[in-house]
Amino acid sequence: MNKVLIVLILSAFPFLVRAQAPVDTTNVFIDTTQQKDLLDIGNKLLKIKPRKYPKHYQKEVYFSILPLSSNVPGASKALVTSTTAGFYLGPRRTTYLSGVTFAPYFNLKGRYGLPIHSSIWLQNNTYNIQGDTRFLVYPEATWGLGSGQPENQNILVNYDYIRFYQAFLKRITPYLYAGIGYDADYYININASGPVSLADFTGYSYGTAQNSNSFSSGVTFNLLYDSRQNVFNPIPGAYTNIIYRDNTHILGSDNNSQSVYIDLRKYVSLSNLSLKNQLDFWVYYWTTLGTGTPYLNLPSIGMDPYQRSGRGIEQNRYRGEALAYFETEYRRDITVNGLLGFVVFANINSASQPNSHQFAYLNPAGGAGLRIKFNKKSGTNICIDYGVSKGYSDINLALGEAF
Repeated sequence: MNKVLIVLILSAFPFLVRAQAPVDTTNVFIDTTQQKDLLDIGNKLLKIKPRKYPKHYQKEVYFSILPLSSNVPGASKALVTSTTAGFYLGPRRTTYLSGVTFAPYFNLKGRYGLPIHSSIWLQNNTYNIQGDTRFLVYPEATWGLGSGQPENQNILVNYDYIRFYQAFLKRITPYLYAGIGYDADYYININASGPVSLADFTGYSYGTAQNSNSFSSGVTFNLLYDSRQNVFNPIPGAYTNIIYRDNTHILGSDNNSQSVYIDLRKYVSLSNLSLKNQLDFWVYYWTTLGTGTPYLNLPSIGMDPYQRSGRGIEQNRYRGEALAYFETEYRRDITVNGLLGFVVFANINSASQPNSHQFAYLNPAGGAGLRIKFNKKSGTNICIDYGVSKGYSDINLALGEAF
């Protein structure tokens, strides 16, 4: 099984290696004058005349908002309002689009979340500042470690969660950045619902004591290669992100522990037409190094930095001391004006078996989705995806592409 995973990961490398040729995508200017989005349609229906700006004027912030009702961890319905803000902090021909995503949710049973993600590009892409802050109160189902458990073999775990991640990266060469950061995870009042404790159910000793807290605090060392230009709707290019995290008692962590997250993505245009016709690849490997990582901090499906992996698979369905993931997606415009499009995707993952870094099972999923352009200036789409895997299916609504 390990050999199969290695083959799957290496199969993506030719696309990623080809991306290392220095092509300055920041000089690619996207002309949106012939495109249409929902804002154009709304203005036309309401007979609102867009405000005219001087030619030298550049609007600073582009907002997209999507109120919806969706499932949150714990199999409960919640009201979710996803908001994205895209803006430029420098000339558009030399500076990437910065983005902030805020997606609060709540229901009538005391479950709520306030997650904020940000990727800020300073003028001429000299620095990149990344942030991930979350305040969450919610249950999540867990199936223990590995990939072999049946769907009905799970327990519900309740806890409050505070996350604070920040990273500051400096450009070394075009597209290549290096820097440091700080990550903190605080799980409060961890308790399992049911006759069995989390420690007994999982057979894992770190961060599983009933009614306990778990705190992980450490520095990160980050290496980033990014030629995508737009985080909400990547154009052809490549992305590589390597994060080494070292949690230590010196910074208040309950246990000393280390982890590595390696994320590789490639975006390939299949034609030179104005219509989007694009094939994309995403592979990541996330692993702990040694012991001491709390259970809720172990690699698990759907818990990557932007929580977008594993469409068609329930969040946290597979967890282990190591996790390998591969996804490919075909993206195509339906209308010439870019208002409508579609995607077809497939993904596969494997979580390592209990108390090891060995893989024994492959967990596939796939599906398709509709794209509706909300804001053509930031390239933000409303994404409606239907995904399915063995014994499970879901409908995913979001602003911005999955990867």
